[in-house]
Amino acid sequence: MYLTWLDSNSWLLEIGGKRILIDPWLVGSLTFGNLDWFFKGSRPQERPIPENIDLILLSQGLEDHAHPPTLNQLDRNIPVVASPNAAKVVQQLNYTQVTTLAHGETFTLNQSVEIKATPGSLVGLNLVENGYLLKELESGFTLYYEPHGNHSPTLKEITSVDVVITPLIDAALPLVGSIIRGNKYALEVAQWLQPQVMLSTAAGGDVIFEGLLNSLLQIKGSIEEFRSLLEKNNLATQVIEPKPGDRFEVKLSKRALNV
Repeated sequence: MYLTWLDSNSWLLEIGGKRILIDPWLVGSLTFGNLDWFFKGSRPQERPIPENIDLILLSQGLEDHAHPPTLNQLDRNIPVVASPNAAKVVQQLNYTQVTTLAHGETFTLNQSVEIKATPGSLVGLNLVENGYLLKELESGFTLYYEPHGNHSPTLKEITSVDVVITPLIDAALPLVGSIIRGNKYALEVAQWLQPQVMLSTAAGGDVIFEGLLNSLLQIKGSIEEFRSLLEKNNLATQVIEPKPGDRFEVKLSKRALNV
């Protein structure tokens, strides 16, 4: 298994011989509803579009997960697996192979990787987006991805997850509370799943954030504090801090049972 973090929530996952692009924002700026004054993310230079993508995986329909300028740059014939809200975005962009996954539904990519949708982030009023379990069928190695730190209690039923990508640090707004839930929420999912490796997502990387929303955000915790939390709770999970753009191998040990 190989991972490349592409800033923010964007990842390139190489698993089962397949290349899966997750929540890509690679070109242009990131705004919500073109309201630069409210929130704007930019980077010193754009990320190159990865080649030979087998699947695009979208967890949410918001711009920081289904980024229209990036999706406009990608081949419309690449298969897409998406939450119902994100599926609408790519369908409007005329993608030709879109599979919508509701919670609990699965999709198998070329008999190599099984993708299962889990309940994810609450976005807006009563809209729960997707998290995902991605299982390499040959080895049984499984990765769990949820970009806001909203972890469904149904995950307690999963007996083996090897890699978790989720926020490890909180980002909160006054009077609202945590909108990116790391820290104790990440510890909770680590206790449920007992992963070999955890990686933080939703962090800035090389990105520069501006606007009213960014000025109000309060960042709580650190990666080192989270490592201490794991140690205090007798969890042997390794925390990896990747550099944006660097491809690295996630070295995993075969467990006695992978389900």
